[in-house]
Amino acid sequence: MNNSFSESYKKAGVDVTAGYKAVELMKSHIARTMTKGALSGIGGFGGLFELDMTGIQKPVLVSGTDGVGTKIKIAFILDKHDTVGIDCVAMCVNDIICCGAKPQFFLDYIACGKNIPEKIAQIVSGVAEGCVQAECALIGGETAEHPGLMPEDEYDLAGFSVGVVDKSKILQPDTQKAGDVLIAIKSSGVHSNGFSLVRNVFDVNEKNLAVHFDDLGATLGETLLTPTRIYVKAIMKLIDTVTVKSISHITGGGFYENIPRALPKNLAAKIERNAVQVLPIFDLIARTGNIPERDMFNTFNMGVGMIVSVDKNDADKAIAAIKTAGEDAYVLGELVESEDGVIIC
Repeated sequence: MNNSFSESYKKAGVDVTAGYKAVELMKSHIARTMTKGALSGIGGFGGLFELDMTGIQKPVLVSGTDGVGTKIKIAFILDKHDTVGIDCVAMCVNDIICCGAKPQFFLDYIACGKNIPEKIAQIVSGVAEGCVQAECALIGGETAEHPGLMPEDEYDLAGFSVGVVDKSKILQPDTQKAGDVLIAIKSSGVHSNGFSLVRNVFDVNEKNLAVHFDDLGATLGETLLTPTRIYVKAIMKLIDTVTVKSISHITGGGFYENIPRALPKNLAAKIERNAVQVLPIFDLIARTGNIPERDMFNTFNMGVGMIVSVDKNDADKAIAAIKTAGEDAYVLGELVESEDGVIIC
C-alpha cells in the first residue's frame, strides 16, 4: 500500500494514508485478542475463524450487534477514547451469552469525521481489551472517514459478535417455574444505556463532568465513563456449575423491559426492592433529575447488569460460582405465577 495515495481524495477530506497509519498503530492491540480459531490478520477482505467443534454435537451460531450510544459524547468531552471499545464489545457479547452461547469473534465499525490515527488506535485498544475480557478474537473491522457528514472531532462506534452453543444446551426459559430464584450480578455503573437521559439530567459539559462527588468517590465524568462489565467468564462458569434456566441482560428499558424477555407469559419476576443494591450514581441521577423510581427502573440497570434464574436449591452454588469468576452476585427475588412481567415490591 506504499503507492496508495490520492491528492484529490485528500483535498475532498479523506486521507487514505491516515487509515494505513491507524492500522499499523492498532496491530499490537489486535494481537492480544488472537485465539486459536483466528486464522487471518487484519487487512484482508474478510476475517477468517475456524470453529472448534470439540464437545459440540449440533452447533448453533448466535449473533449480536450493538453500539455505544450517546455515552460516546462523554468520551468526546473528556477526550478519553480507550474505554468505549470495551462498552461496544460488552453490549454485544452480554446479549449472546443470554442463551448460553460462548462468543467466538468480534468485528468493529468506526465512522469518523476525520481519521486521526492515534485516536482510532485508542478506540481499538478498548475494543481489544473488551475482546480479551470476553475471550473472543478481534478478527476484523472497518474505519470509515466521513468528511462533511460528521464533525471532524467526532466518531461513532458499533460492532457485532458471533458465538456458538450446542443446540441441546440452549437455555430453555419455558422450564422455569414459580419459586425459582432470581440472582443479580452487579453492574459497574450506568453501563451503556440511558445516556440521553443522563446527559439531560446533568447538562453534561466539561465543567460539570469534572465535579467530584464524595458519594461516588470520583468525578461525575469518571463515573459515567466507567466501562460496561463483561460477564462472559462468569456466565460460562455458572453454566458449567448449575442448570441455568434463563438470563436477562439489563440494558435500555431497565428491569421492566428486559426481564420479561426471558420469562414465559405465565410467570413474573417478583423483585424485593430492598434487596436491590442500587449504586450511588443512580441515586444521584434520580435526585438531581427528580426522576420517579418507576422511571429509573424502566431506564437504567440500577446496579444489576445481569439477572439469572435458577432452581432455589442451586442458588447458593450459583452465587459461589459467579463470585469465583470475579463478579459479585446476590439473591434479588423469585418467580411467581402472574402475567404482570415484573413486580417490584
